[in-house]
Amino acid sequence: MKAAYITQTGGPDVIHYGDLPDPVIGPHQVLIRTEAVSVNPIDTYIRAGMVKFPLPSPFVIGCDVAGTVERIGDDVVRWRVGDRVWATAQGVLGRQGTFAELCAVDAQFINPIPDGIAPTAAAACALVGVTACLGLVRDAKLKSGEILLVRGGAGGVGSMVVQIGKAIAANVIATAGSPEKAKLCRQLGADFVIEYREEDLRRRVKELAPEGVDVFWETVREPDFDMAVDLLAPRGRMVLMAGRDARPPFPVGPFYVKGCTLVGFAMFNATPDELREAAEDVNEWLETGKLKPLVARTLPLSQAAHAHQLQEETTLRCEGNLAGKIVLTVP
Repeated sequence: MKAAYITQTGGPDVIHYGDLPDPVIGPHQVLIRTEAVSVNPIDTYIRAGMVKFPLPSPFVIGCDVAGTVERIGDDVVRWRVGDRVWATAQGVLGRQGTFAELCAVDAQFINPIPDGIAPTAAAACALVGVTACLGLVRDAKLKSGEILLVRGGAGGVGSMVVQIGKAIAANVIATAGSPEKAKLCRQLGADFVIEYREEDLRRRVKELAPEGVDVFWETVREPDFDMAVDLLAPRGRMVLMAGRDARPPFPVGPFYVKGCTLVGFAMFNATPDELREAAEDVNEWLETGKLKPLVARTLPLSQAAHAHQLQEETTLRCEGNLAGKIVLTVP
């Protein structure tokens, strides 16, 4: 099979594209014929060695996959050959990744692709959709009518947070770094969009939510906790999902006096049951049209190294104007 893989960590140039042996499935696994995969920031951190996981060698990169079941293990009962499926949480914690023509995935991580949904859409919504759902539903417990502030509403996760917030019937305020990204946020359903390069973010949020925001979703790698706590409503919840090396000051007094909650999480630490419940919500929103992928670029799998370079330019160097996900297709 063709695959994008590494034999050592480093920059995007360590990614090879070539032939590897077809994977052999275990009794609890499913073999997926890949049709689409997507790139996530965590993929680049693992490839670069910034996140230390045990890596098989060669290591196939990637967390997300969408395709068709080609073979099932002896103990698999739910899935059948020919089923259209998607999965995430691969390529982490010692598991092989997904950037290959064939993927062996434990059945507990497999989800059906809803009727009428393209594999590219399923792959684009996989990790980011599950991440947004875990943070908003499981952790922040966002409710209808509450105010949700999303930093970076046109990003991979941010675009999912905006849409899931609206699916829950929250009032969504999103931030964007350009008029183009602001337009995308409005198209995704944001009630208000703040162009933070042109407007004073703290002042504008206070105008839109005088009593404070109920949930503050932070995607910035270096959070400004003084601003965040100031903008939170009493008993507000702040969700962190980025900034692995960040060590910013924290206003302890104002935070506890307001009775706020700070939640940090990494999607790959969720249990299989939690991942499945989130995936069921994601599928329901996909079927009803409440959730749509924001795809910035579509490339062939053979350009995996270029895709990683594009992702790093946006995530680490804040260059370019990439909004949404990079999806790679497999002929």
